[in-house]
Amino acid sequence: MAAVSIVIGKVFVIGCGSIGQRHIGNLAALGVARITAFDPDPERRETARSLGAQIRDSLESGLQERPDAVLICTPPHLHMTGARLALEADAHCFVEKPISHSMEGIEAVVRLANEKQRVLMVGYMLRFEPGLRKVKALLDSGAIGRLLLVEAEFGQYLPDWRPSQDYRQGYNASARMGGGIILDASHEIDYVRWLAGEVERVYCVAGKLSDLEIDVEDAAAMTFECSGRVIAEVHLDSLQRIYSRNCKLIGSDGVITWDLRGGVRHSGPDREWHVIETATDSNQMYVDELRHFLAAANGEVRPECDGRDGARVLQIALAARESASSGQPVVLN
Repeated sequence: MAAVSIVIGKVFVIGCGSIGQRHIGNLAALGVARITAFDPDPERRETARSLGAQIRDSLESGLQERPDAVLICTPPHLHMTGARLALEADAHCFVEKPISHSMEGIEAVVRLANEKQRVLMVGYMLRFEPGLRKVKALLDSGAIGRLLLVEAEFGQYLPDWRPSQDYRQGYNASARMGGGIILDASHEIDYVRWLAGEVERVYCVAGKLSDLEIDVEDAAAMTFECSGRVIAEVHLDSLQRIYSRNCKLIGSDGVITWDLRGGVRHSGPDREWHVIETATDSNQMYVDELRHFLAAANGEVRPECDGRDGARVLQIALAARESASSGQPVVLN
């Protein structure tokens, strides 16, 4: 893996669960000179150490070293606390999705990032998935004419997400920590908004359908009305025993399909399918996401998904939960 030109020499990773571990390994591969990390769990700390991170005994001690950038990889209910502390330490900040579990405190953190002139980026890695980026390019080129409909799906049985961990102990199973399929699979909300335009109205049916020992929803069926008269249907669940992540875009002149494990196809006025080969390295989108964050922190590019984008995705997700509770559509500002 080729290194990138790095001005950001010191990165502090807060949270060393599965995504924190992935980011530590990728930061090292990208050539970041000094990676420090903190996690309250001793086993996770040792795993992070084996991946090349220097371990700090507290969040505060890691921030006192004035890192250039901080990655927040904690459960969602702790994201805004970590982000605020990172920005107060004058670090650029990468926050894993969702940006938080509630809207409380987000506006203040976004404002602080602007005042400090620091990057605040939210980790929606599917924006860097090669196939989905090809879908975006095809759509923007007019390959299927005017976009009319989007269908997006994600499903995977929750106990299979992290087989080495008791799913009941993870944040995904806990409302208090920001779990539930609508927040945890908000990647779909983000990329539908990225492809179809701003979500203006949300209707959702959701609930806990399974016998899983969780206190959050495990299935959701959402319908979005997007700007430009596009209708999007988004299905999310933590029930399917076989992993599924895909979408279909229906335009006035053709169709595009994408499957994370099956690539991209598109048809046009000729009514023939055209298959597009895409990269199959499942880690590459995470590498490209971090490369982009580092470039943004260096001032080379604008962050692909900044704090305001992350806040909007959360607003849509919370509107979906409100709709599911009330049985009524929710209109967004």
